[in-house]
Amino acid sequence: MILELSKSSLRDYFIRGFQECRAQTLELLDSLDEETFCCQAHPDFSPVGWHLGHIAYTESLWLLERGAGLDSIYPQYRKLYAADGLPKSERVKLPSIEETRNYLNAVREKVIDYIKVVDIESQQRLWRFLLQHESQHCETACIVLKLISPLTPPTASPLPLNPESQMIKIPAGEFEMGSNSDDTLDNERAAHLVYLDTYFIDRYPITSGKYREFMESGGYKDAQYWSDAGWKWLQLEQVKQPLYWCNDGAYDNHPVMGVSYYEAEAYAKFVGKRLPTEAEWEKAARWDEQANRSRTYPWGEQEPTQEYCNCATSLNIYQTTPVNAYPKGQSAYGMYDALGNVWEWTNSWFDAYKGFEYYPYIGYSQVYFDNQHKVLKGSSWATRQECTRASFRNWYYPHVRQIFAGFRCASSL
Repeated sequence: MILELSKSSLRDYFIRGFQECRAQTLELLDSLDEETFCCQAHPDFSPVGWHLGHIAYTESLWLLERGAGLDSIYPQYRKLYAADGLPKSERVKLPSIEETRNYLNAVREKVIDYIKVVDIESQQRLWRFLLQHESQHCETACIVLKLISPLTPPTASPLPLNPESQMIKIPAGEFEMGSNSDDTLDNERAAHLVYLDTYFIDRYPITSGKYREFMESGGYKDAQYWSDAGWKWLQLEQVKQPLYWCNDGAYDNHPVMGVSYYEAEAYAKFVGKRLPTEAEWEKAARWDEQANRSRTYPWGEQEPTQEYCNCATSLNIYQTTPVNAYPKGQSAYGMYDALGNVWEWTNSWFDAYKGFEYYPYIGYSQVYFDNQHKVLKGSSWATRQECTRASFRNWYYPHVRQIFAGFRCASSL
């Protein structure tokens, strides 16, 4: 959310924000044993311990070395924790949990000293970026942990759905897409107007119960529902269900999770619909017709809490929840669960908006404007509030299933 604060209030805001974010990171660290800490659960993902060390390395690089002009206090970690330092397969030989905790604490102590003297107003975009950087890597760490131990039993009972209200009508017209807020990352900029014809979009993400119908109808065996690329992927991977699938009926009203773009696309065709474009998803999630403006969050401007969505707060549930569990979190159009629970695949390739300028380095977003990554919108149960907003853009290859992704469907008139 855009924050108009005095210099002293802004300083206090960042100190508090960095402390609260770090408390969650250390809570995650404290839950690990050494074996889990160093485990590479999938070739495409680094161990949890690497992500935690990388957080400290990046904070030191941008704030202490490049910002304050200090020497690295742990130069021996540079090659290990730099994003381009070692292949993922060589990131399993890590310092111990205790050494990593000391690294995080030593860097953070100097960062807090630095924030007390730096011109925070001129640097606030960088500080906001690094706060989100820590949050993003902790979500990736949660993915790794989920791959190691896939299933957590649900704690909430399913709630009944109204079958007559599954889709909502979004009328034709312009809306403002993207954001120019200091919180936003480079790929969310610049805010711009987009015109969309009338369309319909699911009120809720597709649930496990609904997805079971696709599975039981032979959806994974019938080529008519799959794109050429999707069918080719399916024949190679030979998957028969979502990665995090559980056949327990207690999950029926939870969003399906752990599907690739191809699986989402096939389900949509199975039910005679399609996946929404990124613009369609974003308009349904944040446009307020009556006020003629885009909201930061579907429900308004109040920051994400467990009152509005299932995101990673200090009261984190650490799993999905029923898709209609947060009525206060619905958008102006009545779309539920846009934020929290699961990321949602869209039918749009990740690309730059007009006026894009990379920040803080070219490799954050720009190198992925390659027509090979699909946009995901929303956030998941493991997304911290720093990255939970309706303009946020996530991106992955369409074959990836390890992320906490689901989807909802759309249709035209």
